[in-house]
Amino acid sequence: MSRIGKMPINIPAGVNVDVKNNVVTVKGPKGTLTKEFHKEMIIKKEGEQILVSRPSDEKSHKALHGLTRTLVNNMVEGVTKGFEKNLEVNGVGYRAQKQGNKLVLTLGYSHPVEMEEPAGITVEVPAPNKIVVKGCDKQEVGEFAAKIRAKREPEVYKGKGIKYDYEVIRRKAGKAGAKGN
Repeated sequence: MSRIGKMPINIPAGVNVDVKNNVVTVKGPKGTLTKEFHKEMIIKKEGEQILVSRPSDEKSHKALHGLTRTLVNNMVEGVTKGFEKNLEVNGVGYRAQKQGNKLVLTLGYSHPVEMEEPAGITVEVPAPNKIVVKGCDKQEVGEFAAKIRAKREPEVYKGKGIKYDYEVIRRKAGKAGAKGN
C-alpha cells in the first residue's frame, strides 16, 4: 500500500465534509471547496476521519491512491488554515501596489501591469517590494503567484524581477571587459 495513501485524514472541529459519488465537498471557516476525483478511487468518511483506498494494485491505481489522499488533505487544510505564497520584487524602480481588487506592478515596461485578483484569492502588498497571495485552494494560489512571477521573471545578471521569497537566483558574471582595439 501507498504510505501516504493509507494514512487517514483527520477532520478538525468546524469543518464539514460531504462525500457523494467521489465528489468531495469541504466546508470550513475559510471557505468551501468541491472537487471530483477519479471514479475508481474509494473515498469514505468514517466518523471524524476520511479514508482513501484503491480497488487493486495496478500501477495507475497506485499512482492515484497517494494523489487522491493528498488532494483531499489539501482541501481540508485549505479551509482551516489556508495557503499563501510570498513574492519579492527586486530592481530599481520596480514596485507593486494594490488598487481596489487590482494588483498594479511597475516592472520597467512602458506601462504599468495590472492584474485582477481571481475569486477566492486575496493579494496583499505589505511593502512596495513584497506581494502575498492568499487563498484556500492550494492550486489556485500557486497558479496566480506563478502568473505574477511570469510578468517579469528574475534575470541572472542583475537579479531584477519577481521571485518567490525562498527562491535563490544564481547570478552570472557579466562581460569581463574587452581588451583590444
